[in-house]
Amino acid sequence: MRALEDISFAAPGGEITCLLGASGCGKSTLLGLAAGLLRVQQGEIALAGEVLADAGYNPPPEARPVGLVFQDGALFPHMTLAANVAFGLPRARAGEAEGWLAKVGLAGMGARYPHELSGGQQQRAALARAMAPGPAVLLMDEPFASVDIVLRRSLRRECRILLREAGTTVVLVTHDPAEALDIADRIAVMEKGRIVQFGTPLELHEAPATASVGAIFSGAQVVPGQVADAGLDTPFGLWPFECLGGEMPEGAGQLDLLVQADRLVPVADLRGGRVRDVHPIGPRNRVLLDGAQGAAITVETVLPVDPGKTYSVIPDPGSVRGFVRNEALRGTQ
Repeated sequence: MRALEDISFAAPGGEITCLLGASGCGKSTLLGLAAGLLRVQQGEIALAGEVLADAGYNPPPEARPVGLVFQDGALFPHMTLAANVAFGLPRARAGEAEGWLAKVGLAGMGARYPHELSGGQQQRAALARAMAPGPAVLLMDEPFASVDIVLRRSLRRECRILLREAGTTVVLVTHDPAEALDIADRIAVMEKGRIVQFGTPLELHEAPATASVGAIFSGAQVVPGQVADAGLDTPFGLWPFECLGGEMPEGAGQLDLLVQADRLVPVADLRGGRVRDVHPIGPRNRVLLDGAQGAAITVETVLPVDPGKTYSVIPDPGSVRGFVRNEALRGTQ
């Protein structure tokens, strides 16, 4: 089984490109190929028009003009921060280490050891070490995952400013859509070893290529549907064609329907889904319904809903977006 299938994209110079997807989609494999941690078996990786690696040419990481930042920072524990940053520099440039530490907010901390730092400080030091040699490309694999969520938000925004000011070309792997939106200029959404869409955050939000991409960036949910004579047959009742926000997708039959939880109205009906949970969230109830064939849907409503009872859900007119189902990518959402 191939880890990657028909991958092709270009990361623009001086921009931050994110590879976004769930665990097992191939994003870290792709980064490993670019870094030289994995061998290219087919195709090629080019940098500034020159082949960096292909099936017959796989230089090791130290022979590539790339910097690496990993999830845990991977600092040398027996070295001070200044020595860590200076490790990849020529001896004549070792004095630049303190300057790089200052750029990442660690001024005056060069004499400390990694164990004396917080997780966020360790990642800043790792970033300084990777950027100091001036790599043509900086490769980052889930660099903020080990930092607590509050610090993570501020750290990635500070990181974006630093990288953009430096004009660094970056390819960053993440499974977190919020992180991709916070830091990326362009995002490659990956599913099952493929890139299903590549574009700016605005393009992915406004014109998703698939229902799953739309769900990632809009907070909506995906419901399976079948075009029938009287409407769209779903596990939660028959939805009228008027619910679709645009024209019926070309070649429609089996559809993935994208809809927001607060655009659905529950209606008591034995043909719908069974209420598994009702959770008050302020003035609304968040209701989870289980439908046929393992389907589930979330509804946010001010209407009273009884746990254990059966309800259909009716979408507001124009609130649903339909996508022809891509069976090759099913099971990755």
